[in-house]
Amino acid sequence: MSDEKPEGSPKSIEEQLREMLGKANLSFMMPQQPPQPAPTEPPVPEDDDEEPVDPLQSIREFDLKPRDVRDYLDRFVIEQGEAKKVLSVAICDHYNHVRRCIEKPELQEREYAKHNVLLLGPTGVGKTYLLRCIARLIGVPFVKADATKFSETGYVGHDVEDLVRDLVKAADDNVDLAQYGIIFLDEIDKIAAQSTGGGKDVSGRGVQINLLKLMEETDASLFSQTDILGQMQAVMDMQRGREAGKRTINTRHILFIVSGAFEGLTEQVQQRVSTSQIGFTGERGGAPSDGEYLRLAGTRDFIDYGFEPEFIGRLPVRVVCDPLTASDLEAIMNKAEGNILDQYVGDFDGYGIGLKFQSEAIKAIAGLAQEEKTGARGLTTVLEKVFRDFKFELPSTGIDELEISPLAIEAPAKVLKDLLKEKVSVRHEAMQADIAAFARRFSEEHGLKLTFNKSAMQRIIARCSEEDLTVRTWIERQLHDLEYALKLIARNTGKDSFTVTKKLIDNPEKDLADRIAASFGKDG
Repeated sequence: MSDEKPEGSPKSIEEQLREMLGKANLSFMMPQQPPQPAPTEPPVPEDDDEEPVDPLQSIREFDLKPRDVRDYLDRFVIEQGEAKKVLSVAICDHYNHVRRCIEKPELQEREYAKHNVLLLGPTGVGKTYLLRCIARLIGVPFVKADATKFSETGYVGHDVEDLVRDLVKAADDNVDLAQYGIIFLDEIDKIAAQSTGGGKDVSGRGVQINLLKLMEETDASLFSQTDILGQMQAVMDMQRGREAGKRTINTRHILFIVSGAFEGLTEQVQQRVSTSQIGFTGERGGAPSDGEYLRLAGTRDFIDYGFEPEFIGRLPVRVVCDPLTASDLEAIMNKAEGNILDQYVGDFDGYGIGLKFQSEAIKAIAGLAQEEKTGARGLTTVLEKVFRDFKFELPSTGIDELEISPLAIEAPAKVLKDLLKEKVSVRHEAMQADIAAFARRFSEEHGLKLTFNKSAMQRIIARCSEEDLTVRTWIERQLHDLEYALKLIARNTGKDSFTVTKKLIDNPEKDLADRIAASFGKDG
């Protein structure tokens, strides 16, 4: 019986999809029928002792105490003692509950108020870093996003469910692990539905409502509405009778932590407090700080700021991060593991240069960074300005040690200039080594031995210094015909060893022409 269909018979879904993709020149994306497998050797039995890795093992065995989490965070983040304490308790409560739910699935049916967190504080104080460290400690996937990129519909901007899909990607597409991950949403204050001349900011309110569903509990789709290929693949799996993979992920146990600077909230709370608590002078006496006012912010203040009552109610854990002082920034560079100074030491070590800091230099860096008013990010700004020219110049000089003094922070250009002048002999030795390296490469590539005499090397060093070029760049530009000329001479004379002289360096065209003429037995 023929397998051909009668003319005019209806096409299958798979045939229709292939036809559509063919018109769009996307057929290469469709899965093809697998070829018949060739005969193979019988599979080797797996070792019975080797157990498959359980991605949820760290959660099943979660036994950390709040102090354990706090002590771990102290290794990486300086200060923010209150934030560490609050986060440690919230994290331990959450993952203890998750562990119990995995052990006894019937517990999932009980009502449980999730410990979603609201972090308030200026930029650069370590909010994101705190959460990254916590996720690394527990062994769960972590994603960070800015609230400003989301829109209510998802057609313009991103859909809030993209957060969950990104979490699945961070878990290497393991949905079982992703459902216990952490989502960190920054700049949450930017979606407050602030009043405008025309009324409320409806878009911000819409994003809050959509986030509500995720933060509470919902089954989020693993495929966005614009993921056409994913939807087509699902249809084809159904057509072929294959078992479909998971299409959704439940957000019941995903921990949401949101943060923002909340500019204007301080003034709002200050105005309320000043009318209701006459004589409030702060915890330490004197004028209250911004952080002290933020600690007094209640649910009503956040609602007046522009948040929906239901949304702010899903964030029961609230903590304020304090601005970093100059001494805090100094402590970050001296005590925090993996701090920015270690990064710069590693950068210079990659060029064979040992980098050291005097204690007073570190203090000077901290002072300049505080003036940037961007928290710990100010350290990167200051260090980049200081080391920009050092990183550019020193790797080509042969200088193998750099000690940073307060003067280097104050006047880096002057210190660099003086250092290069002081180490001129070291620079010349490094350039001589570069010339020798060029000769070795030339010999390896072309089979011709080059020897630079002393006068030639001195001339190259002088010209490289004058024109601010590396040895390799300058020689390749000046002697661009060297390979062709010497190969021709070698063919005529059988010689494979040549000396580069000052004459050749100063006038390569004439010197090489004279040598070629002599190789033909002419007198030039």
